[in-house]
Amino acid sequence: MRIEGHGIAVELPEGWEGSIDRRPEEDAAGASRSSVDGGAASPAEADAEHPVTHLANFPLPNGRGDFGSGAVESMTSTDVLVCIIEYGPEDVGTPLFGHEGIPTLTAAQFSPSAMQRTIEGMSGTQAFFSEGGRAFCLYAVLGSHRDRRALVPEVNDLLRTLQIAPA
Repeated sequence: MRIEGHGIAVELPEGWEGSIDRRPEEDAAGASRSSVDGGAASPAEADAEHPVTHLANFPLPNGRGDFGSGAVESMTSTDVLVCIIEYGPEDVGTPLFGHEGIPTLTAAQFSPSAMQRTIEGMSGTQAFFSEGGRAFCLYAVLGSHRDRRALVPEVNDLLRTLQIAPA
């Protein structure tokens, strides 16, 4: 099944689900998402809406955070979650987003310490990239660090179907 929106499209394998939503910088709880450099979002950024894509091989709960909070807590050892968060045009061309093209991940990139919040047995990674003049953060979570060599190919198979339209 293909899902698309906001210039992003992906082909979901059987058993996967996903969403592509535009969310304002300020989430429903009223907390602003910090900018990439760790500072507070500028007033212009606070008014911006950026696409957030969630893709998973398990049922995605409602009310997820940009980086999958609310979903990772329900993951089992065979589950995979991929979050693709777009940042603003001011980030394109910066060193953090210097990698051009959708990344291919390796098992070695995944670590329990890369999780937004450590959950025993799980593993995560972040990769920043630019595609078509747009800046993104890819955050992927594996339900089992021990089984990462078997789970990472699922992530890469999914990423090979990802299409991002130019800005």
